[in-house]
Amino acid sequence: MLEIRAGSDVPAEKDQLTLDIRRDCDLDYLRRVEDFIRASHAQQTPFFVYFNHSLMHMPVIPREEFGGRTGQGEWADSLLELDSDFGRLLDLIDDLDLAGNTLVVFAGDNGPEDILLWRGSPGYWEGSYFAGGEGNLRTPCIVRWPRHIPAGTSSDEIMHVTDWFTTILHMAGLTAPTDRIIDGIDQTDWLTGNSQQSAREGYLYWMGPELYGAKWHNFKLVLVAQRYLEDTAAKLPTPRIINLTTDPQEREPVALPYLHTWTAKHFNAMIEDFQASLKREPPIPVGAALDWVPTS
Repeated sequence: MLEIRAGSDVPAEKDQLTLDIRRDCDLDYLRRVEDFIRASHAQQTPFFVYFNHSLMHMPVIPREEFGGRTGQGEWADSLLELDSDFGRLLDLIDDLDLAGNTLVVFAGDNGPEDILLWRGSPGYWEGSYFAGGEGNLRTPCIVRWPRHIPAGTSSDEIMHVTDWFTTILHMAGLTAPTDRIIDGIDQTDWLTGNSQQSAREGYLYWMGPELYGAKWHNFKLVLVAQRYLEDTAAKLPTPRIINLTTDPQEREPVALPYLHTWTAKHFNAMIEDFQASLKREPPIPVGAALDWVPTS
């Protein structure tokens, strides 16, 4: 059941999430965000906005004003809508003369859909969401902060989604909590161009509670093979080590002529560090209260 009627601030407790409401819901979210930014600016209050656009999640259907605009089908029309909505927010930030003091992050949280009608593309890589392919793990990320983050630059270094928590705190002049283990690494120096390398060498990746593998620089340790959503997850008797520079589509189970077995030292160190952290601080239990405090 949908709690808010699209295009209105009036709760609608018994409205079903129909395709029509799904199609127009982002317009309502967009209006709310714009009102919030304008009100914060009028009150000279710093603000944090998390605008979670519904696209490009299925069903990938565009609003009426974008239907047929690209001539390339509904998926492309929806992508144009997504681009337009975020452009509208960027224009608002510029109009309010807030660009120089506002960090903007545009990022995906997982790989593309794998359902044929709304199937997206991870570009150079292979994979879809709810799987372990590289096309699932790598997502687009564009960052804007004039006079702080150099414009027109790009990088293939690793930044994990958890790093944003620590990085945004630092950029806002705050510090991360000290009463618990924080997964995120502060990436301010790398983003601002003071360092050419990310502060992160790699990360572990999961499907629910199961460890699927680990990334370290351009290498990948695969414990469970599953490239696409509909593929059967295969727990491997012998882990694979993929060199993503020479085998970006992960086609070769053995990276001949170089086995890259030396990378196991780095992968094992990452896994051991994580396991040690669980002993220092157990995971947050399901259903924990917001004021839950970790105990060792």
